Amino acid sequence: MSLSNRDVAHIFQAIADSMEILGEDRFRILAYRRASDAIGDLPLPLADYQARHALEDIPGIGKTIAEKIGVLLDTGTLPLYERLKSQIPAGVLDLLRVPEIGPRTAKRLYDELGIASLDDLRAMVDAGRLREVKGFGAKTEQRIRQGLEMLSQREQRVLMPHAMSTAETLIAALREVFVDLRVTAVGSLRRACPTVGDLDLLAAQDDTAAVVQAFIALPQVAEVLMSGVMKASVVLHSGLQADLLVVPPPQWGSALQHFTGSQAHNIRLRELALERGLSFSEHGFRQADGTLMTCADETQVYATLGLPWIPPELREDRGEFAAARSGTLPNLITLADLRGDLHMHSTWSDGRASIAQMAATAHALGREYITITDHSAYLGVTGGVDAARLRDQAAEIAALNAEYAARGEAFRILHGVEVDITPDGSLALPDAALADLDLVVASLHVSLRQPRDQITARLLQAIANPHVDIIAHPTGRILERREGADLDLEVVFQAAAANGTLLEINSNPERLDLDALHARRALELGVTLVVNSDAHHPDELNQLRYGILTARRAWASAAQVANTWPVEQVLKHCASSVI
Repeated sequence: MSLSNRDVAHIFQAIADSMEILGEDRFRILAYRRASDAIGDLPLPLADYQARHALEDIPGIGKTIAEKIGVLLDTGTLPLYERLKSQIPAGVLDLLRVPEIGPRTAKRLYDELGIASLDDLRAMVDAGRLREVKGFGAKTEQRIRQGLEMLSQREQRVLMPHAMSTAETLIAALREVFVDLRVTAVGSLRRACPTVGDLDLLAAQDDTAAVVQAFIALPQVAEVLMSGVMKASVVLHSGLQADLLVVPPPQWGSALQHFTGSQAHNIRLRELALERGLSFSEHGFRQADGTLMTCADETQVYATLGLPWIPPELREDRGEFAAARSGTLPNLITLADLRGDLHMHSTWSDGRASIAQMAATAHALGREYITITDHSAYLGVTGGVDAARLRDQAAEIAALNAEYAARGEAFRILHGVEVDITPDGSLALPDAALADLDLVVASLHVSLRQPRDQITARLLQAIANPHVDIIAHPTGRILERREGADLDLEVVFQAAAANGTLLEINSNPERLDLDALHARRALELGVTLVVNSDAHHPDELNQLRYGILTARRAWASAAQVANTWPVEQVLKHCASSVI
């Protein structure tokens, strides 16, 4: 049986996980993770690319990885994969699915207690055996117990960017058949939730059956689960389930509103309709005499209730109806509002491109300025910069800025660093090194499971440092893998507002941290946000779109996000916090 895209993506993910557990080269690990992500997003079977000798044309797939894909497709196996399986049982990789368990912890559990499966882990937790591992106490054991409970309750979710890319591919394919087809993603994806379950699409066309038939015939479809006159459900080659509903054009607006959700928003909307003697469904408004009022446009749905259109990102029944009634809905930030990107990495630490390459791509994307913020040398796995290397890096950045100026291009590279907040709350670089930089980003990367008071105090100490301008990915969460630190965020937000310290929405699809709820509360307390890419490769500079969607869910306007400002205003703000 030939391997599917999903099979190959899972194999490369397992290779990367195994290598990380074994402590192998970071860049090889990143290459396999990147390949796994790229394969998961492909619209067509890998066999098609192989037949056209186009495997190396896939973004993120180089010659070596392409050769390994070919071996997998031809033989169904891969020597590297088999070698790693002999060293790390598959069940050990399953441990990584448990929040709180990373590669090092998984290896220690396997080496010291022989835990080689989730069942083994549950048994050891129930028996209280985890405390036999040096450094594991009752709190660690309890966190892992909670992680196991979360894993058993959690449905399979897909990160927003993967679902969004897939939806865009399907929509483009349908529009090749029906040029002017009205079609969009709905559900949690349209609301820009960080993860989604199944992918839901909505289309409007008089000949609903024809659109359904075109959908199930798309080359992206691996299996048809159900097909009818108006709807279909399929499994794609990526393994993601996609559902399509096609409605007559007069019902487009009501169906779009209904299937976008959220459930809580829709319940409130139906209550408002009932107050006006109407009942609302995906078909439209039903009047008391049974007459159906269809809504060809979504704005018509809200206008019927005396309301302005409410952006999808706000539809969570968290005050949007009151704001709509009072005329105080925010003018939400857009990607076009961003002028700069204040957090990214280069080959000076763990990035995979030079400063010049990162700058050129950002400039081509329309950015007016960027900040290079390579990691401090505190984390050994990232290489990192110390005070001496920062001085050398400053010379390279100055030379690049001179080149842009000589060409008359209004683009500027700022010099910064992402400095680690150490376990005792101090920074991993001395103040003297930080004082010479345009901008300093401080981050929690280690000891994320310290007690609430202790880890909160660490963050407050960093915020109080006059050289720190931004706190990056404040909670340290990794979506679907690791809960954020147990921080007293109310206190953190108050301190950030008082000190003028910017708090980040990190656009990395696995982070999106701060999340929307926390970011909204930060804004309410007077914090100014930044939306940064945290890019480690030029391709990742486009991640900003996901951070912007999260900022929109947080009700953020452009003025509340610092990197929508001109560069001079950003620098003035940062300088004003230095005592």
